[in-house]
Amino acid sequence: MGQLMKLFDLSGDVAVVIGGTGALGGAVAADLAAAGAQVAVLGRNAEKGASCVRLIQEQGGKAAFFPVDAMVRASLRDAHARINQALGEPAILVNAAGGNDPKTTVTGDRKFEHIELADWQANFDLNLVGGVLLPCQEFGPAMVARGRGSILNFASVSAGVPLSRVVAYSAAKAAVLSLTQFLAREWAPRGVRVNALTPGFFPAEQNRRLLFNEDGTPTARAAAILGHTPMGRFGQADELGGAAVFLASTRASSFVTGIELRVDGGFLAQTI
Repeated sequence: MGQLMKLFDLSGDVAVVIGGTGALGGAVAADLAAAGAQVAVLGRNAEKGASCVRLIQEQGGKAAFFPVDAMVRASLRDAHARINQALGEPAILVNAAGGNDPKTTVTGDRKFEHIELADWQANFDLNLVGGVLLPCQEFGPAMVARGRGSILNFASVSAGVPLSRVVAYSAAKAAVLSLTQFLAREWAPRGVRVNALTPGFFPAEQNRRLLFNEDGTPTARAAAILGHTPMGRFGQADELGGAAVFLASTRASSFVTGIELRVDGGFLAQTI
């Protein structure tokens, strides 16, 4: 049992979780800390960041919050420097920021051809540029220089066959998978692994209105999702941690790169 636990021991590692102020990113940050990593929680909301850090510390973990705007390279560079000074050079990067912009959602009143280019680009900026590209450009080269690192990019079950309505989000997340595989190939010879973590449906602040009515009952869309999920329920935030720790650990997943690890209750395994 002792040897098994060592496989998932992140003691001595510094982990950066961008989007750690969100429900899923925060849960992953907590599990990385529970595995022994010192966690840098990055995001724009200082109050939520402080709450995440406080929870980790109450559970005996080590964490600190660093404000950042992932859409601005200079902001990422500044956060990187402050993390190095406070905690050390990161060995783990989790890109958990992202979300769907309602202005790009196809509805009865807004058809695909009505989506404004600026809104489409904003969705790609959020999920691809600030969500993965710029953070990888900032933190990845230092990992390459050290010859060791693990990067986890949040994808989506909509990245393959796209879900209805969320067209720009689906396209951006498909690009996240493509970029993940590109970086996995480029950086594997230099000791850096890059993988995608694909959550299924986890109720959170950004999608709650799509899944639940004001009285708390499931919407028609939620019922359709549950009917397409073999486990018959939504995921809980703490169910992502095991997959994240596995991919983050050099010992546990030393020969794993370029994959998409799905945590979706079987959603993508079902057709009819």
